[in-house]
Amino acid sequence: MKKSALEILQLGHPHLRRTSHVIPDTNDIEFQDFTDQLIKLVTQQGGMGIAAPQVNVASRMFIMSSHPNSRYPNAPVMEATVVINPEITWTSTEIEKDWEGCLSLPGVRGLVSRHKKIKVSYLSASGEQIETEYTGFLARIFQHELDHLNGTVFLDRVDSTHEIMMEQEWQRRVIDSNEQA
Repeated sequence: MKKSALEILQLGHPHLRRTSHVIPDTNDIEFQDFTDQLIKLVTQQGGMGIAAPQVNVASRMFIMSSHPNSRYPNAPVMEATVVINPEITWTSTEIEKDWEGCLSLPGVRGLVSRHKKIKVSYLSASGEQIETEYTGFLARIFQHELDHLNGTVFLDRVDSTHEIMMEQEWQRRVIDSNEQA
């Protein structure tokens, strides 16, 4: 685990494309420190989530931290949740296409298809086995962050380059038009 200040890798860094390793010991003090740093970083950045590979740590863990903001005004509130060694155990057949962004691709938005409902299994920060279900936006966050653990970024899931926008244009077209509707 990293002890220095965490830095978010940007698209193009080869370590964003590597597959992460299972975490064998969630009680390790260095791992717990890293988890705390990752929560602090995603909170400071205003992100909905962040995965260990985004800060150059090839471990199968991420943070989900949903909250309404200017980019996602209808996001549900979810306290920062540590997700370790995650797996999707079931997916709905219903797919939903919506806009995504990423702390590793600042300023870029893309339309991404995701399962609307998923059942998942993972370990909590305390090592407790969690089995739960996520729908809508929370299911989207989980799938987005799990992709990072497998070396995938959201642009890999965009159907067409016509479904990619810069943040400023996305704010103008999508957010502003939704507020006027």
